[in-house]
Amino acid sequence: MNIVWSPLALERVEEYAEYIALDSPAAAVQWVDEIFAKVDALAGFPEIGRSVPELSRADVRELFHGQYRIIYRVDRSVFVLTVRHTSQLLTDADVEDDA
Repeated sequence: MNIVWSPLALERVEEYAEYIALDSPAAAVQWVDEIFAKVDALAGFPEIGRSVPELSRADVRELFHGQYRIIYRVDRSVFVLTVRHTSQLLTDADVEDDA
């Protein structure tokens, strides 16, 4: 199964990595590598994540990486919609996609 990243998801990964890099550039690189590895695993196991509790959509799921939520939609491909820190609320804009 293909993995497709939304521009928003890539932007969020970059923002969080920049923040982490303020304390440790090496930790930021490692965090990005781990996020991409976790998402790449979805190609073989797209149902591994759980349904997003605050949404009533079975096609939108989430996978956790530490304190971060990887929000994605499963169709013919896995569409990574956004990445959010667990302390942040999920918004409607986070789950919109043009795919």
